[in-house]
Amino acid sequence: MWDIDRVADELTHRAAQRRAGGRITTEWPDLDLARAYAAQDRLVRRRVEEQADHVLGVKLGLTSEAKQRRMGISAPLTAWVTRGMQLAPGAPLEIASLIHPRVEPEIVFEMGEDLAGPGVTLESAMSAVKSVRAGLEVIDSRFTDFSFALPDVVADNASAAAYVLGDVVVPPDSIDLVAEPCTLAVDDEPVAKATGAAVQGHPGEALALAANALGERGHRIKKGSLVLTGGLTDAVFLTQGSTVTASFGHLGSVSLTGI
Repeated sequence: MWDIDRVADELTHRAAQRRAGGRITTEWPDLDLARAYAAQDRLVRRRVEEQADHVLGVKLGLTSEAKQRRMGISAPLTAWVTRGMQLAPGAPLEIASLIHPRVEPEIVFEMGEDLAGPGVTLESAMSAVKSVRAGLEVIDSRFTDFSFALPDVVADNASAAAYVLGDVVVPPDSIDLVAEPCTLAVDDEPVAKATGAAVQGHPGEALALAANALGERGHRIKKGSLVLTGGLTDAVFLTQGSTVTASFGHLGSVSLTGI
């Protein structure tokens, strides 16, 4: 019989063994969003305990229409990022350490104040932001071919695997986040373009959504946390020897190479 512990166990083992598997919802149709988020929290807590890691912030998944169309899903979701997921700038990613990694460009917030729902608006969310920077997130679903229902990917911590931050840091009131352009390139060949508006119309709306959703579960976004607001474009596969680069208008560029 499936339960929350078994879901967390299964996804933990898939990640450790670098293997994908079928949808859990196929075998456990009663895995709803409430149970999925409980499994997500348990999975992350085990990572913290077993790997001496700690939660560094929050990520949103499936916030852009491009991502939602690709995955056949219509609702954003929240998940967690940890210190151990953060890559040093310029450090390569060992492809063999993951299952089938993809990379997507992000606008990342560093929080200057705690933020807790309910009732968080775009304005109150942005007033709690200390700084903004570019990022690349590596997603690595523990489901075959990235095929999942919404509860599956929620339980899987929104496919979180790794991320790297750009070195340009700006205050939030110095940049038009809606219009901020981003070009995603693979080996210097542009493959996608977007602006900050691709994330819920404004990345601050994604932040507000996360704060309110987490508030419903008794969580808050803490001062000093990072918030990865969601992929601006569809994600691209990272392969050995290739380099993915996100170039922004005011946030500089950030790259990641697979080895």
